[in-house]
Amino acid sequence: MHTLDQLNALSAEDFVNALTGVFEHAAWVAEAVAPQRPFFTVTALHDALMQAVREAPSDACLAFLRGHPPLSPKALADPGLTSESRSEQGGLGMAALGDRLARFEAASAAYEARFGFPFIVCVRRQTPAFVLRGLEQRLVNTPDDEITAALAEIGHITRLRLVDRVDGPGMPKTTGHLSSHVLDTARGKAAEGVRIELFREGVLIRQAVTNRDGRTDEPLLSGEPLRIGRYELRFHLGDYYKDWPNAAEPPFFDVVPIGFGVAEPEGQYHLPLLLNAWSYTTYRGS
Repeated sequence: MHTLDQLNALSAEDFVNALTGVFEHAAWVAEAVAPQRPFFTVTALHDALMQAVREAPSDACLAFLRGHPPLSPKALADPGLTSESRSEQGGLGMAALGDRLARFEAASAAYEARFGFPFIVCVRRQTPAFVLRGLEQRLVNTPDDEITAALAEIGHITRLRLVDRVDGPGMPKTTGHLSSHVLDTARGKAAEGVRIELFREGVLIRQAVTNRDGRTDEPLLSGEPLRIGRYELRFHLGDYYKDWPNAAEPPFFDVVPIGFGVAEPEGQYHLPLLLNAWSYTTYRGS
């Protein structure tokens, strides 16, 4: 990890070396912006790097896009895969597509045949299901529109990689936040001791229990992008309703599921659950 001040003070060669891997097999990007130093914010540094890519001659830009690895479980076996791409693809878990993996591979091959470079997407901001969905939607783009789309995704990829290795003022926004709390509106108090499960695309990824304030001690998700996809919160209320006066057995509500979608990876999502004796409400709050 370097500070921005340290990057500004490095020789041009060391500056380029420090940013190796931020842009895939493209040291020329950092070389182009080294003379523009000093940068006063990390965001300004990233903007300059991306501007260098956008201003590159079309043949250099196309070669840059072609230098990205294909998105496939098979690519993880390629010894030439950069450590950054290996970590990102490994964290996505394309095998979760199951029977749809063959459909993805076919669409990926069709994409490369159509546009002349691999399908590029920031996998740290997506679930596998929405990677597939995005691929199929982008297949109908014109070549010019698809270059624009690919560069936008490279902007997301490189912003995350830069934040991983540079600290300083004006950091770009790269993380989202998901939280919840439970309120007992019938009795006018917070609901303590409610177990909450968080599922993403049907897979359990987090569990927590509400505290005396009806909240979880930590956010359900934070410190990274919220992957675009479908989520579900399950509130286990059976034990909580046992404490109500004249509680029914079994309770009217046992598990309350709330399905929702995340479309803003860097957004703030707060989903409270407001309980009444025979009903509940929820909404996206702040």
